[in-house]
Amino acid sequence: MTALDSDRLTGPDGMTFRDLNGNGVLDPYEDPRRSVAERVEDLLGRLSLPEKAGLMFHTVIEAGTDGKVLERPGKISKSPTSDVVLGKHLSHFNVHELGSARMAARWYNDLQWLATRTPHGIPVTISTDPRHGFVENAGVSFSAGSFSQWPEPLGLAALRDPELVRRFADIARQEYVAVGIRAALHPTLDLATEPRWARQAGTFGHDPKLVTELGVAYLLGFQGAQLGPDSVACTSKHFPGGGSQKDGEDAHFPYGREQVYPAGRFEDHLAPFPAVVEAGTSAVMPYYSMPVGLVVDGEPVEEVGFGYNKQVVTGLLRGTLGFDGVVLTDWELIMDNHVGDQVLPARAWGVEHLDAHARMELILAAGADQFGGEECVDVLVDLVTHGRVSEARVDESVRRLLEVKFRLGLFDDPYVDEDVAEATIGRPDFVAEGHRAQAASVTVLHREDGMLPLRPGARVYAEGVPAEALAELGEVVDSPEDAQVALVRLGAPFEPRSDLFLEAWFHQGSLDFPPGLVHRLRRIADHCPLVVDVSLDRPAVLTPLLEFASVVVGSYGTSAPALVDALTGRIAPVGVLPFDLPRSMQDVRDHPEDQPGFDDPLFACGFGLGLPS
Repeated sequence: MTALDSDRLTGPDGMTFRDLNGNGVLDPYEDPRRSVAERVEDLLGRLSLPEKAGLMFHTVIEAGTDGKVLERPGKISKSPTSDVVLGKHLSHFNVHELGSARMAARWYNDLQWLATRTPHGIPVTISTDPRHGFVENAGVSFSAGSFSQWPEPLGLAALRDPELVRRFADIARQEYVAVGIRAALHPTLDLATEPRWARQAGTFGHDPKLVTELGVAYLLGFQGAQLGPDSVACTSKHFPGGGSQKDGEDAHFPYGREQVYPAGRFEDHLAPFPAVVEAGTSAVMPYYSMPVGLVVDGEPVEEVGFGYNKQVVTGLLRGTLGFDGVVLTDWELIMDNHVGDQVLPARAWGVEHLDAHARMELILAAGADQFGGEECVDVLVDLVTHGRVSEARVDESVRRLLEVKFRLGLFDDPYVDEDVAEATIGRPDFVAEGHRAQAASVTVLHREDGMLPLRPGARVYAEGVPAEALAELGEVVDSPEDAQVALVRLGAPFEPRSDLFLEAWFHQGSLDFPPGLVHRLRRIADHCPLVVDVSLDRPAVLTPLLEFASVVVGSYGTSAPALVDALTGRIAPVGVLPFDLPRSMQDVRDHPEDQPGFDDPLFACGFGLGLPS
């Protein structure tokens, strides 16, 4: 028996069980032979109010680099780990940076061991934002690190292959489970209808049917047909669709709090959610936004953030769609977040005037079960103590939360094997599949005759591509004047901002390339054929590039070696656009935020030339 198994006892009938509360008796909630419903009810009846309250909070945690829990505030996490686990009874955590597979597994096991010191030994559930792509943004997603690396969801959408999406999700599931991550704060089912919106890389594009089909495949790859000990429980988001942001501004920030529907396309944005509810999504997350001018079933919807909105959460999600799983709010609806010398105001859109108690009370009245990014358990306890929220209402949410933990098998065996983690994370075949998807998702938008595939043996001038990735193309030279071909990688344009916390990571604003950059690229093209790759985390206005570039391709999370494989045809670039590309910023400004696609795009959703046949 290892130290991690030290709570195991053998009952009179010879069955081994975890004595989670240390009383030497096999209690019903500790008995894996009983039904989930029986175990939940038994444990619920034993919990104190503070223990119940702790279950209803889901906040950020950071891993110690030495494989131990972090016993000090981190870069973003607010408290030492033992304070929140033992003192506040929290057992749901969103993990940020992780090191090697072995250290991640060791930290996770140390955290679960810490949880055995709580009164009833409730195991910890670790969640994560997406971490298999390229976008590094502490508020949205993480780059792959030790995990296999794949294109962003937009790149998966560019391949239009539900089986590939399900395969990706199954690989991600295996890697998550190996290090103890048992909840995914994804898939993102928002429609990418507003070209300026900062969160499009995490979506499957703007077509409601495609988003629905790929979203269900993604969900099934992570969860399976039903939740079990090998599943990762998914939180589908952002209900009822978060893409129609006014002027494309993001709802993390006060200037982006409004969601609008000038084209009357609310039903398009809602469309993916009935399907994932039917497919069994474990949880749903409403977005921060407050709807403006929205009417549903003939009733005006109150202009408060979706997490506060009873018409949306209880009426539409739980009532009309019949969802009875966990509703997890998006992060920090109640308290402001101060990090260093920056602040991110609470996303209490439409109810900014309310204090913390009233905000929490309204969220619970709306129908949510868990507060994302918060650890203010004292506020909830105070609400119950003073009769503003009933304990029966708390029990309703705690039942849902405990059920997920039991179905995932965490009460029976929460630990992971460090050797298995090291063998699974970044497995060579997983990495190879990710590389193929990265290359295949590249979308050829423009090519002059004879330019693709690129031939070896040329003199190559490159920007944004490391020299080692260019070896198979030929000799790398230092100037366009000496080159036979130029290869330049660009990011989609954005306007840098850094006043509020997280803001610097969000790509927002104009989609026009700066005129100086366009002029400089034109000068390169004067000397040799120019191949341009644009990383499309958002649509870009490519119109000026088409005047002089010999080849223009779009990518959605593609390494330099994978791009070279696509351009040389080693792996055929078969991607097609997951959204329209606009002709101009004026077209973007004139475009209704909720409408999928433009009337006259430069390139339409589904367009892609591939290589010459």
